[in-house]
Amino acid sequence: MADELQQALGGDRRALARMLSMIENGSISLSDILPEPPSIESNSWTTMAITGAPGVGKSVLVDALMSRWAGQGLRVALLAVDPSSPRTGGALLGDRVRMTSVDDPAINERVYVRSIATRSSSGSVPLIVEDMAAFLLACGWQYVLIETVGSGQAELRCAAVADRIVVVEGPARGDGIQAEKAGLLELADVVLVNKADLDGAERHAGELRESYALDGDEAPEVMLTSGLKNIGIEEAAHALLQLKSSGRAVRARMRERLLGRHERRLVLHPSYNTVMNRLCEGTLDIEEALLELQGENHERTG
Repeated sequence: MADELQQALGGDRRALARMLSMIENGSISLSDILPEPPSIESNSWTTMAITGAPGVGKSVLVDALMSRWAGQGLRVALLAVDPSSPRTGGALLGDRVRMTSVDDPAINERVYVRSIATRSSSGSVPLIVEDMAAFLLACGWQYVLIETVGSGQAELRCAAVADRIVVVEGPARGDGIQAEKAGLLELADVVLVNKADLDGAERHAGELRESYALDGDEAPEVMLTSGLKNIGIEEAAHALLQLKSSGRAVRARMRERLLGRHERRLVLHPSYNTVMNRLCEGTLDIEEALLELQGENHERTG
């Protein structure tokens, strides 16, 4: 494994893919191979989550942003957290076929895309995303994007492990700011209303700005884009590279990180599977399970 690690750190993509697979399936621990995490300036970012509901055009938008950044000479990797096939456990990679940057010979050496199948991952998905992103940074990728489907607590936690969070919205559907969006929008450092060429995009951007203004806190910028029509991409790409952390998002993000780290400690406890079995058998209740798992644990990843 030492040779493969050195090859991955040296830029070999096959070795990189194999190392990421080992991190994903839990056969190696990041702390075993990277004792010192990469350090960055506090005002800059290296990981950015791009999240939003299905159907808002995230993959096309991400592809357009990656193409723009790679065209500027930046090295950008994408971790796409895909919902998994209930039959095979594999990632449903349909959205990836819409990504053209990986096939463009002018920039594909500066672009890397990896899907993460949520059902086949070992341990908690946020833990895996965090560790895989750290490894990509150690291998020389300047920026790591984390694309999530924007639904469910695991996806919120995936977003929260990133330095910055971009929430992608679509044109208005006539139902205003929905309650289920509140948690996601609370985390946003910036909101991109995609499919700006369609009716309702301007209206929804206005609704979002009004909603943020009512909160009285520092509001994230709301921008209009269209990955498909290349509307607002240049402006968004420039703004995202310079993006500062929104003060209003810090508490929400730290809350999700704290809860995610607690989940990580439970999942990595050596007695986790035994405790789960006892819960299923009815020989242990939830409070007893928590007491057992919150005791001494041997977290493999520090």
